[in-house]
Amino acid sequence: MEENMLDLIQSPSDIRNWSVAQLEKLAAALRQVIIETTAQTGGHIGASLGTVELAIALHYAYNTPSDKLIWDIGHQAYAHKLLTGRYQEFGTLRQLNGLSGFLKRRESEYDVWEAGHASTSLSAAMGMASARDLRKQHYKVAAVIGDGALTAGMAWEAMNQIGQSKTNLVMVVNDNSMSIAPNVGAFSHYLTELRSAPAYTRMKQEVEQLLDAVPVFGGSIRKTLERTKDVLHHAVIPRNVFEELGFKYYGPVDGHSLTDLISVLRNAQTVEGPVVVHVITQKGHGYLPAEQRPGEFHGPGPFEIESGQFIKKPQPPSYSHVFSQTLVDLAHGHPEIVVITAAMPDGTKLDLFQKAFPERFFDVGIAEQHAATFAAGLAAGGMRPVFAVYSTFLQRAYDQVVHDVCHQDLPVIFGIDRAGLVGADGATHQGIYDISFLRAVPNIEIAMGKDEQELRQLLAGAFDRPHPVALRYPRGATRGLDLTLPLKPIPWGTGEWLEHGRDVTIVALGPVVYQALAAREILEAEGYHVGVINARFVKPLDTALLGAAAAESRALLTLEEHAVAGGFGSAVNEWANAAQVAIPIFNAGLPDEFIDHGAVDYYLNLFELNADGLARRVRNWLPLKKTAER
Repeated sequence: MEENMLDLIQSPSDIRNWSVAQLEKLAAALRQVIIETTAQTGGHIGASLGTVELAIALHYAYNTPSDKLIWDIGHQAYAHKLLTGRYQEFGTLRQLNGLSGFLKRRESEYDVWEAGHASTSLSAAMGMASARDLRKQHYKVAAVIGDGALTAGMAWEAMNQIGQSKTNLVMVVNDNSMSIAPNVGAFSHYLTELRSAPAYTRMKQEVEQLLDAVPVFGGSIRKTLERTKDVLHHAVIPRNVFEELGFKYYGPVDGHSLTDLISVLRNAQTVEGPVVVHVITQKGHGYLPAEQRPGEFHGPGPFEIESGQFIKKPQPPSYSHVFSQTLVDLAHGHPEIVVITAAMPDGTKLDLFQKAFPERFFDVGIAEQHAATFAAGLAAGGMRPVFAVYSTFLQRAYDQVVHDVCHQDLPVIFGIDRAGLVGADGATHQGIYDISFLRAVPNIEIAMGKDEQELRQLLAGAFDRPHPVALRYPRGATRGLDLTLPLKPIPWGTGEWLEHGRDVTIVALGPVVYQALAAREILEAEGYHVGVINARFVKPLDTALLGAAAAESRALLTLEEHAVAGGFGSAVNEWANAAQVAIPIFNAGLPDEFIDHGAVDYYLNLFELNADGLARRVRNWLPLKKTAER
């Protein structure tokens, strides 16, 4: 019966005349589909299970898509997808050519805003509301933002403008006490106080109802009563921070009660000026394993529904795990080492360091800009800070990296996690731009090892550097190499000549070195003589090694799992131009386009960055050079 309900829904308008009892059955059906689908595909199940009733209530109370419903991040929007005509496709979630795990404007007219990172919804909502007002239109605007996202400065910048503008806009705070990990910081504690103060809310409502019931006759009497109302508000009811910023506050509201949600959301639409609806939800609601282990069920891979156990094949530790464990190993003898995360201790595996050295571990919340400058301050104070952050999250702190870290030449180490293609999370999470935006900045040094052993060696060496260091490493499992070898730092700024070659030398950065070695085997069997260099450093380049390769080979082929524009290959081109190197240089990397979700191996093959693709490139390229020489 429940699945048949979803077959009946082509758009939210189909449910707007349903009873609350029918909507409650719909909520159960949505939960079941989300659980069954993510058990197969993986995905952001926890937050989406927590917002099922909220998604129903929002589409029930608002006339979407005419009214604009903005979700801060797709983590919480699976029910929204199911309610907006995508039920039949939902099984393709996060699969190649299937539905995105986040919101996508080209996927649905109901996805009016797309974001892979938190804290943008309020700025977007203010923009849409302002556009509406300027164009004399009348649609309503509602933005859903998580309590974790409110740790980001951007959200407060938007609230500052919204409160001052007095425009009609509803801000729904989805408060589940978590972002990916449990929330931290003063504002998190403040929300806890609001959440645990129902008496305040009841008193507030009763006083307002009493004052609103007083009859008003003349203008002077009206002004007197309004002043009296304001005095009573301040005397009896302490205003909360949202009200001080200019918002009308409703809450806390039970985020799993459709009756309460619909009533409050309808009332909020009638209020002049900005409104906050504070909704209390439970991450993973309706699925016991996700309720009990919300951190683990933020964005898991496939799992068994009955047991809640993840379906994982035995594999070596991840690069993130190796990075964190190496930090732990080094920190035992170096009390100056401190570690920073921006609300990602589990995702970056820094929880290992947190457990070993809690007093030297800092979780600053979803606040990458602050994290970068905080790291600079620690370095200025004599500590050796490491800020481990996903490549695409570091983008948010670019100004701070430039001005606060690099301009002052402070020895901050940036552990750039998820460097390269990331698979199912798609375009907003592909770590393929960080070389481009970091390489142009003076003082910073950029390195990436070919495997986990080199990651450990480079990390150890980074602590000897007096400059900022960006150390890149990919998502996923390592190669399973011996991690008990002594930590001997790699001579800084040096590459590794693995094979010599007269025809072409492939100069590769990172784990794609192994693709280059495999391509060499294919080509050597066909009569080509192919060299391979493990570059290891983007900045400084090992120009001596590159010069030797250029003298030995008839051509160079740079290889990177990164955008070609401004990437490692571009750095080699710049060196070759300055050094007046005459041989051809071809750059193999990712094209100038956003790359959607799909398996990493698929894209390596599509863009000819795997062994077979590299062999094809060389075959198609070198014969032209041989013909020209004859």
